Amino acid sequence: MEIWSEQTIKDFRRTLLDWYNQEGRANLPWRVNHEPYRVLVSEIMLQQTQVDTVLPYYERFMSDLPTVQDLAYAPEAQVLKLWEGLGYYSRARNLQKAAKFIVEELHGNWPESADDLQELPGVGPYTSAAIASISFGEVVPAVDGNAYRVFSRLLKIDADIANTKSRHIFYDAILPIVDPVRPGDFNQAIMDLGSSYMTAKNPDSHHSPVRSFNAAFRDGVEANFPVKTKKQKPIKQQYVAIISEKGGQLLFEQRPDTGLLAGFWTFPLIPINSIDDIEGQQLNIKPIVHVFTHRRWEIWLVKQEVDRMPNQQYLSSSDWQTLSLPTVQHKLLKALEDLK
Repeated sequence: MEIWSEQTIKDFRRTLLDWYNQEGRANLPWRVNHEPYRVLVSEIMLQQTQVDTVLPYYERFMSDLPTVQDLAYAPEAQVLKLWEGLGYYSRARNLQKAAKFIVEELHGNWPESADDLQELPGVGPYTSAAIASISFGEVVPAVDGNAYRVFSRLLKIDADIANTKSRHIFYDAILPIVDPVRPGDFNQAIMDLGSSYMTAKNPDSHHSPVRSFNAAFRDGVEANFPVKTKKQKPIKQQYVAIISEKGGQLLFEQRPDTGLLAGFWTFPLIPINSIDDIEGQQLNIKPIVHVFTHRRWEIWLVKQEVDRMPNQQYLSSSDWQTLSLPTVQHKLLKALEDLK
């Protein structure tokens, strides 16, 4: 790993922030206003989700729930409806839990350090550092996928980023480099750098504003960084989605309060070992596929009359509009419509 001199660090800060001043995405709504609630919402939404996808959700969310108090006291169904389509719904639930903690336990007083912010539900090391640096000016590195990628190349850090212990290596390496005057802008500039010139695939390091600081590019080994062991393939799980109709209404069930898609409404989903286990009228030949982080669901639509269970209801299409439906259920509804 390369170790920079004090002068190199100063030169890097100046080069990075000069570029950010000219080309950074300062017009993003959560960058225009650094109020911690707005930053928290944006950072939670941006987890595993692209900026362009997040923008309309963020604007709608902030319009309906403009303050941390509004979020704390909103019905969960409203929060999930605003989140509908973003996926990883535990993020929305934890976001509301964090808001309640701030309002009810902290009496509306925000923690101002990265360490204290991690007391909030769903707020980990990266999110806490982002809020602390952007909203409160704490000199702390926000170490996410972009930071891993950028600094592994700049400094030729060969620690495996799939190993959680490597975060401390990167944190310690980046901390003395963070700009002490503009730590929030520094962290956001690294994010912009990682999503533009220093992308995971096909980086444009030749034209990068920090090209002269990029040790991996200089040595012709940029493709070797960051070092990351391959993820295991998602586990395949097969289901039938029960299509039961009465009076123009379809049977839905509310999933348990814990586990995958907790609390959401879907067609009744029955696990099977293989397509040979299907009972009833199979409607689709190819399965509907939905991939979670660690699961790959393959679902067949099956028309079948069933006895309604306590957690199930027959619902009309107008009812669906008021419920929080996960993305996989929207796929099932579309597939059913396409079969008609």
